[in-house]
Amino acid sequence: MVGEKVTVSTRTLQWKCVESRVDSKRLYYGCFILSPLMKGQADTIGIVMRRALLGEIEGTCITSAKSDKIPHEYSTKILMNLKEIVLRSDMYGTWNASICVKGPGYVTTQDIILPPSVEIIDNTQHIANLTEPINLCIGLQIERNHGYRIKTPNNFQDGSYPIDAVFMPVRNAYHSIHSYVNGNEKQEILFLEIWTNGSLTPKEALYEASRNLIDFYSLFTCGRRKLEFRKQSTQSYFTPFFHLS
Repeated sequence: MVGEKVTVSTRTLQWKCVESRVDSKRLYYGCFILSPLMKGQADTIGIVMRRALLGEIEGTCITSAKSDKIPHEYSTKILMNLKEIVLRSDMYGTWNASICVKGPGYVTTQDIILPPSVEIIDNTQHIANLTEPINLCIGLQIERNHGYRIKTPNNFQDGSYPIDAVFMPVRNAYHSIHSYVNGNEKQEILFLEIWTNGSLTPKEALYEASRNLIDFYSLFTCGRRKLEFRKQSTQSYFTPFFHLS
């Protein structure tokens, strides 16, 4: 996993990035540790963080393509390649983009005309190889969401082709635990490994997942404060009656 020696504090809970690398424009890797933890805590945190990393972080991708003249021999391959394109946007909503090229020649993500709020991570991604002198014009729909959305492969009557949308910027997340003895107490180190598609760094993904979890759990603390406030309000309302002489 990690070749370097890890120094662990015996007092204060800390997290640290122990490895970070860029394998390609569409594959980032990061390894983080959290320690010292009491027995059982590492597994609890690791499971929750992995699910938040894979399911709760939003991403941007192409959700449909529209064209009246996509040659049949190109259609399946083009749709598969459009599904793999990695995009980034910090805005919410649905946007339109387009591809207009003339063959013969290679079509890459550099040929996509995008709105200003959307960014292509890898301009060299392959879309199609046109072997004939044809005009290829495709309208694209782009959305930001989380999780994934499966579309039926049949094209619509207006020439639209739905695309399976994989919004998840985290490609994989894995956690492992190292246990050790500190005095008379058994403690744990949580190792969290994260792979992303390049639209987010692993550190950014960890931040987003943590923030989403905090937002969820804060609902319970807000409910407690409201309950305590109601109790205090009720007690103050009845206090005068209990102190009548």
